[in-house]
Amino acid sequence: MAFHGKKTFTDGPARRDQVKPEARWEFDQGQGVSASQFMAASAQRTAFFHDMLGLFGTCDVLALPSAQVWPFDKTLRWPTEIRTTGGFAPMDTYHRWMEVVIYATLAGLPALSVPAGFGPQGLPMGLQLIGRPRGDFPLLQLAALYEQAIGDWLAVAPPELRGA
Repeated sequence: MAFHGKKTFTDGPARRDQVKPEARWEFDQGQGVSASQFMAASAQRTAFFHDMLGLFGTCDVLALPSAQVWPFDKTLRWPTEIRTTGGFAPMDTYHRWMEVVIYATLAGLPALSVPAGFGPQGLPMGLQLIGRPRGDFPLLQLAALYEQAIGDWLAVAPPELRGA
């Protein structure tokens, strides 16, 4: 069925094949969810939101890595495993390697990413800053101060990343 007269990838196999497999997987996971399952998930999300709010009782901003792995070869669809302190953990879906970014999204909190440094191969990593509800402006102010403070440090980036 079309949505507001626009075609979607559910309009048939030809359109579905135009969408990457990972997006189709996400869509397929939501099919058949009952109203009670949806309400239970909503309650769980609300509980998570309140847990996140509790963290702001002891800090102003949360700082997390922006990814769980260093940048990888663009020919890979996604990392199939990540190194952990206990060895390697398999990634059963394409988005497991990016789970660290769901906290802000799931809680509906403002977030941004700033440069954090460079790994052993000279590839960059980001730092995700998460702010309080409706705390977008203070978060942007903090990011601006952070980037001013590390400007000289970022100049030590590998030449191929500086455009030299």
